[in-house]
Amino acid sequence: MRDRAAFDALYRATSAKLFGVCLRVLKDRGEAEDALQDVYVKIWNRADRFAVTDSSPISWLVAIARNHAIDLLRARRPVDDLEDAGEIAEPSPGPERSALAASEARRIDRCLEELDPARADAVRGAYMNGESYEELAKRHNVPLNTMRTWLRRSLIKLRECLQR
Repeated sequence: MRDRAAFDALYRATSAKLFGVCLRVLKDRGEAEDALQDVYVKIWNRADRFAVTDSSPISWLVAIARNHAIDLLRARRPVDDLEDAGEIAEPSPGPERSALAASEARRIDRCLEELDPARADAVRGAYMNGESYEELAKRHNVPLNTMRTWLRRSLIKLRECLQR
């Protein structure tokens, strides 16, 4: 939703992991840094395409970073020999990764069910649908600071649930 503060928070929370993905694929620090910048531009422009039911947010972000790095790798050195093609990985997630993502989604859903329904709806709205705190406060008819408290406490409860 073009929320710069949310994007800044997303960057701070995920940039190290996404840089690691780019560096692992490209094996060149400078190229990985450039790739990371391109990845965040893509994320900024494609945030509305994230589908909550498909995978977790971090899985989606990692897929964008990995696919971009692989595209750069492919552009950097064309595959002349069929034997070299095996070194360039298939960009789509394999069955194991898909199963892990589905399992993670089920765990999060179970933990969300432990929350009060209104608070669970607010968490889904904020972190899965990209709604602002202000929009959520209006929808739930509570003051803005109350909505912030709901979300902060709900995230703490979710973290505790996921750590069990």
